[in-house]
Amino acid sequence: MGIVIGVVGPHDLVDDVAAVCEEQPGVSTLRLDYDHESQAPAIVEAHAAAVEGWLFTGIVPYMLSRDAEALTRPAAFVDYFGATLLNALVRLQHQGQEITRLSIDTLSAADVNATFAEAGLPTGEVRTLPYRPEMTSKRAIAFHRKGPAHPVITCLSSVHEALRDELHVLRLVPSVHSVRAALRQLMLTAEGQVQEDAQIALGLIEVANEEGLLREATALGGTLAAFRGGTHLLVTTRGPLHDATGGFTGLPMLARLAAENDVVRVGFGLGRSAAEAESLARRALARARRLGEVSAVLSLRVDTDIVLESAPIVPAGDKNLSVIARRVGLSVPTLEKLMEARAAAGNEPLTTREIADRLAVQQRTARRMLHRLELAGLAERTGNLTSGSSGRPLTLYRLTL
Repeated sequence: MGIVIGVVGPHDLVDDVAAVCEEQPGVSTLRLDYDHESQAPAIVEAHAAAVEGWLFTGIVPYMLSRDAEALTRPAAFVDYFGATLLNALVRLQHQGQEITRLSIDTLSAADVNATFAEAGLPTGEVRTLPYRPEMTSKRAIAFHRKGPAHPVITCLSSVHEALRDELHVLRLVPSVHSVRAALRQLMLTAEGQVQEDAQIALGLIEVANEEGLLREATALGGTLAAFRGGTHLLVTTRGPLHDATGGFTGLPMLARLAAENDVVRVGFGLGRSAAEAESLARRALARARRLGEVSAVLSLRVDTDIVLESAPIVPAGDKNLSVIARRVGLSVPTLEKLMEARAAAGNEPLTTREIADRLAVQQRTARRMLHRLELAGLAERTGNLTSGSSGRPLTLYRLTL
């Protein structure tokens, strides 16, 4: 069975990196290039379902995607020190440049010093700008311009484009050795994840009204059958369940079923065999019964139980903010601000940026809030809105709390 790797990077690097990956038997690639590294998170989110793992051509697009919480699959990036940096030094020397007087971005000082020491070169006049979460291409450009007019080594295509007419700039191109090393690391992680995702997930569901159950099972990529004693059996695998529960943090289907039923109890078990999964699902359902009339529990091996949802679902007309706050892990004042934002928008969908501005928080924080509300059935995604720049599209949410 093959594995599909999504290769993400600038136009002129993706094909070469993908070609090295495809030398590995059983590996195929999805080649995804961008004009600017800030587009990487949106690319990852748009194609997540088509790959088993991500390989980024450098650390910057990887970190941008990770910090945006867009990575739902195993991911790795190609390191640019060692062989890649040594190759760049040789190229600069062939071009007649002084390779002991350089300005280098993204790489850490320790990695640069280790590579130079391996080549027997001094580093006294080598300036480095290590990657940090707050580093942008504008800051890297300013760093190179601020110092002496030494040759520049950059990992960013945007920096290369901005400086190539005023300084001698060399953009790092990942060596074959570096790509193969990153791919080996990714393959080990991705293959382990694929095996883990194939674990059997078996759910036992107690609900009087069966309407909607088949739709929920289909959404989980599973099958539905009658069990016994009025209990329904839902069979799927770990991967779809992990995605649908936001990493086992909540169960949106519970709120939807509770809208039509006074009692909804769900027990999921994850096992390496059907017998083990059923045993764990029974344990989970027994605990869900003890928790209340509307509750869901996931039982894992080694006696681990995760409460996916246990707070009562309050009818729409009588919702109590303190109950909702406990359910979604947000404060009452925050929920009140969200309701004010919804009212001010005339109940129209709001972008994550609009929510962030109204609550005076970062967009990353706003996305986390909205994700929690979405898992609880109190917000729904209605599409994306292009921001008008090269940045990631803004997600539109309709608030229903």
